[in-house]
Amino acid sequence: MAVRGREARGGGPRGQRRAAGVLLAALLTASACTAPADPDTFLTTGALDATLERRAAAVLAHDPAGYLEGLAPDAAKLRAAQRTELDRLADVPLKSWTYDVKDITEQDGQWATADVELRYRIAGYDTAPVATRRVLELMRDGERWYITEDRPAKGSSGQLWQQGDVEVVEGEHSIVLGVGRSRNELRQVADTVDLAVPAVSDAWPRPWNRRVVVLVPDSVEDMAGLLGSPEASYRGIAAVTTGEVGGTGKRPAIADRVIVNPQAYATLGSFGQRIVLTHETTHVATRTSTSTATPVWLSEGFADWTAYRGEDRAADTIAPELAEAVRTGMTPAELPADPDFGFDGDPAKLAGAYEGGWLACELIAERWGKEKLIAFYEAVGAHDGRDGAVEQAMDAVLDTTPEQFTADWRDYLATRLG
Repeated sequence: MAVRGREARGGGPRGQRRAAGVLLAALLTASACTAPADPDTFLTTGALDATLERRAAAVLAHDPAGYLEGLAPDAAKLRAAQRTELDRLADVPLKSWTYDVKDITEQDGQWATADVELRYRIAGYDTAPVATRRVLELMRDGERWYITEDRPAKGSSGQLWQQGDVEVVEGEHSIVLGVGRSRNELRQVADTVDLAVPAVSDAWPRPWNRRVVVLVPDSVEDMAGLLGSPEASYRGIAAVTTGEVGGTGKRPAIADRVIVNPQAYATLGSFGQRIVLTHETTHVATRTSTSTATPVWLSEGFADWTAYRGEDRAADTIAPELAEAVRTGMTPAELPADPDFGFDGDPAKLAGAYEGGWLACELIAERWGKEKLIAFYEAVGAHDGRDGAVEQAMDAVLDTTPEQFTADWRDYLATRLG
């Protein structure tokens, strides 16, 4: 079976906020003869904001002295690691880099812990920032507070520049950032994405940025680190697209990332690589019309429909698992459910789910037309929640019901694959 690409919905879970009740409890339980602590000894969000603003400005100016200025002077290991990270960012064309202090979670006058969100954008590509949570440990020395540790928040994913020196290759519609990969390999990825963007724009003639950011880490283990997930989930997956879906389909665009598994991607020929990156580019293009109301069979099926559209390949070649099921009298009774698309399940079941989604979108495009397929996709994504989304969109756009559509889909499988 062809190794598929996949959209990874949502990033890792947000860092848990802890109430900074230590100080209040101490004051409430202190004896009447104990003087209250001097508030000037405690770290405030305003003071930390000022420190982080200087740090952010130093990143954009690539100013090592300014970047390290807020770190504890005697934290040699941290200073060396942070200097290395800044050096690795040298070739990345950053448009913005900001910090947002979410909470000072605990402190005792000399030590503090802060929950911080880092946001950054790549110039010319990101219309909104990538966001990742960090935890800062700080120490007070005299009148100043210094950072003693900077680590990802629990559940947050890593960043490419933390894995090694970043090589940057730009195409007409793409920028490819790689670690441990040859420049020629990254150029081939950029060229393939540049072919994908016009094909996607033809299939999805709605406004979108038409600019794609691709990350190529050194290994599947590093890929998993960028996704904040176990590596076993991605060993046979050639690429995924990160991004969060909204609740109504009307939220602003966010910064998607196509992340390539270099081992699985390398096993594909040029055709397979083009299919995978066209599929992933479709997820980038349709992001603002995809929401929690969108079933996975529709988002993945539409991405495959776009990728295979215009290709001269027989249906049973594209959908071998479903073809075998139809030939052996095991035609699925229902459209694929969301859990069928899990990366850690049966590979044959996963392949069949993708194939079923693709043929559902093929059916809509063939019977109702491309514009109806697009309108159906948009109508589902614009619905307020999953309940009733498909039913109402099928009624309004396709003048059918889920029951009738499922029956038609099963007949279509028999016609195309039997």
